[in-house]
Amino acid sequence: MTSALMQTLLKSLGALGFLLLIGTLLRAKVPAFRKMLIPASVLGGFIGLFLGPELLGSHAILPFPEEWRTTWSLMPSTLIVPIFAAIPLGNFKKKKEKKAAAEGLHHASRIAMVTGVHASQMGSQIAVGVAAAVLLGKIFPDMGLYENFGFEMSQGFNGGHGTAGAVGNVLLEAGVERWELVQGVATTFATIGLLGGILMGIFHINRAQEKGRTVLLKQASSLPDSTSSGIQKDITKQVSVGRETTSNSNIECLSVHIGLIFLASAAAYLIRGAAVSNNVPGFKEIPVWPYALIVMHFINFLLQKFHLEWLIDSKVKSHLSGMLSDFAIVAAIASMPVKAVAAYIVPMVIVSLVGFVLVYFMTIRAFRFLLPDSCPFERGIYVWGMGTGVMMTGMALLKICDPDYELPVLEDYSVANIVISMTDLIALPIMYNILCYGTSQQMIVYGLVYTAFFIVMALVGKIVYMHSSAEDSNSSREGVSGVAAD
Repeated sequence: MTSALMQTLLKSLGALGFLLLIGTLLRAKVPAFRKMLIPASVLGGFIGLFLGPELLGSHAILPFPEEWRTTWSLMPSTLIVPIFAAIPLGNFKKKKEKKAAAEGLHHASRIAMVTGVHASQMGSQIAVGVAAAVLLGKIFPDMGLYENFGFEMSQGFNGGHGTAGAVGNVLLEAGVERWELVQGVATTFATIGLLGGILMGIFHINRAQEKGRTVLLKQASSLPDSTSSGIQKDITKQVSVGRETTSNSNIECLSVHIGLIFLASAAAYLIRGAAVSNNVPGFKEIPVWPYALIVMHFINFLLQKFHLEWLIDSKVKSHLSGMLSDFAIVAAIASMPVKAVAAYIVPMVIVSLVGFVLVYFMTIRAFRFLLPDSCPFERGIYVWGMGTGVMMTGMALLKICDPDYELPVLEDYSVANIVISMTDLIALPIMYNILCYGTSQQMIVYGLVYTAFFIVMALVGKIVYMHSSAEDSNSSREGVSGVAAD
């Protein structure tokens, strides 16, 4: 990396900082934004998008250079690694009584449900997206829809613009002539999903807030001014960022925390890179951040093993993770390629509307049935964001409901993603083979089978969860009656 590249990185970060400050001001001053509790990172990102070259071209009010925007587009997929690496840091296991086995079963069944919901909404998007396109093609044959049209929705909605590019690459390597067109359509679906996912997600959050379905977020009428505005002007009410675990004459405690986070992230890249270069089967399909999560669990274990728990403060860790999230979210939104809309806009909009309705029922409504006693809305809105955009969409929406990521949503999903990734070692080659050489009907069948498998997993998890909850309740009653008898 040259000095010029480092300067470009610093300048692009400075521009993102400017957008975050603008977003903070808008949140504090505009009543509609205060009521909707839109984070500064989302507001700043849209300011950068709507007033920048991505939308206005040479007439941009904020003429950000292309090299800055290229840097921004790469940030979310990179920063997601340290964000997830930070999750286990400081979550030290406390010695428990003899409830470990029951709690383990309870947790495993919860993970099964989270896995089932997230994967089944992906599979259902494949089946329903392609089926909707087939139906449109029969009703309006002049649309000229090609084989497997509609599949791109599942890729654009669930993986964003990065996955859209990956789809194009798969077709290119297979020698499919329409690879560039498919990549453009997938990119457009990604843009529709990202914009619609955030805006509709905020609508769902406010609706849930009014109905009292959010765990930490109170109704707007009962929120203090500092929460609705997003700033705290009263110095006496401003809380501490965390405790200093080291002396700054030696090293800043922030340096210790971010150093461990970056260490886990770097180790994750090295481990995955070594596995891929040595052709270890399956490692290409698993992204970097699950490795970072595993590495941090190991670091956490070592810290506890050597009695260094005092070195880590969870509040400091959370604020560092939140800072990285802010920059990743504003970068993702400000760099969206909104001009990717082409001749297929009408069928894409129709398929997208079907997709939004489908994802709502497969996520937010599904968790209300499966996990009514464990932050169902927060789980649903996170997977909604994941299922309509990218991981950052889910994190941005979750941050509105859970500003400090206190709930177990991210931690449970991180484990669920590992399960999905392992399943996809078998599923993805089949899916891409159908995409390149198969028919729409075959893709619909694939989507239905994939969906059915994970729905069964979720339902089995629900049964086990209810059974373990009943056992735990019975043992609690027996304990109480035993004490009473004594």
